[in-house]
Amino acid sequence: MLKSGLGRWLAIALLVLIFDQASKHAIEALFQFGEQRAIIPGFFNLTLAYNPGAAFSFLADAGGWQRHFFTVLALGVSAFIVFLLKKHHAETRYALALALILGGALGNAIDRMLLGHVIDFIQIHYQQRWYYPAFNIADSGICIGAVLMVIDSFRRETPSEKTV
Repeated sequence: MLKSGLGRWLAIALLVLIFDQASKHAIEALFQFGEQRAIIPGFFNLTLAYNPGAAFSFLADAGGWQRHFFTVLALGVSAFIVFLLKKHHAETRYALALALILGGALGNAIDRMLLGHVIDFIQIHYQQRWYYPAFNIADSGICIGAVLMVIDSFRRETPSEKTV
């Protein structure tokens, strides 16, 4: 059942979701808030950060309404993605992009619903002078999915290119 059709893509989304949630729970168990541990000195840390806003802490100080807004948005987008997956399950690159975005959106939505914030823990920096905002596996799935979607849009055939 999972080798073709919608099931394969939902399984990939579920794997992203499981890996995201498991990694967040592990980091919370091993780290104190704000603690950082160098994995690759001068480049890569693990840390425990909480993000009540959206990507890059957008609207983090908005007073709390953003939690509900982003949760409803993620659930709505997720429902739409399932609809798109049903329709486009045979288009491998596009369906993979959708599955990665679905898993990521649901992973962060679970955090917002249960905790009121998203757990971030991956920190990229340059010699402790420049820091990229902390992120997580769900964010990575969303970003990789978005890149795949852009690549797919450039590689799709237009109706005039299709052979009859």
